[in-house]
Amino acid sequence: MSQSSTSSPSIVIGKVTSVFGVKGWLKIYSHTDPIINILNYPEWTLKLKGQQLSVRVDRGQRQGKGLVAHFVGCDDREQAHQYCGAEILVPKTVLPELGEGEFYWHQLEGLNVVTGLSDSSTEPLLLGKVDHLLSTGSNDVLVVKPCEGSIDQRERLIPYLEKQVVCGVDLTQGIMRIDWDPEF
Repeated sequence: MSQSSTSSPSIVIGKVTSVFGVKGWLKIYSHTDPIINILNYPEWTLKLKGQQLSVRVDRGQRQGKGLVAHFVGCDDREQAHQYCGAEILVPKTVLPELGEGEFYWHQLEGLNVVTGLSDSSTEPLLLGKVDHLLSTGSNDVLVVKPCEGSIDQRERLIPYLEKQVVCGVDLTQGIMRIDWDPEF
């Protein structure tokens, strides 16, 4: 285990949850889709108790409904235990390029959510900012929290349905336009 020296911005892609077995394996919770894709990144930075540590994944696999992984040099249960609870980070620069109109969740977090189409004659209403997203199985859900200038102090759960609800995303301006009744 060595101190990390990542200089590029990083993103959390999962978490080490607990030890698995007696040979240094760990249970992994993955934020990637599909979950097995977390193993495409063999160099991880683990963030735990304010410290960041670099590890290299040498083996990983599905285990039941989840994942397990093994780090280079971590060969027993006691060694593995020190990693439990750590967030798993990778540099944003290693993420694959997305196609036109595709976004990573972290890119949507913090966007101002406004009602109305860009070509509409009605004044757009600021509902709040995207705080985070939830995966519900059928579709993702935006958790929109009030912010300075929003029309009220309500938290809203809004389905992330492209072309039906989400009409446009402008990362440069920091705006997501939606077709949504503010009273709902």
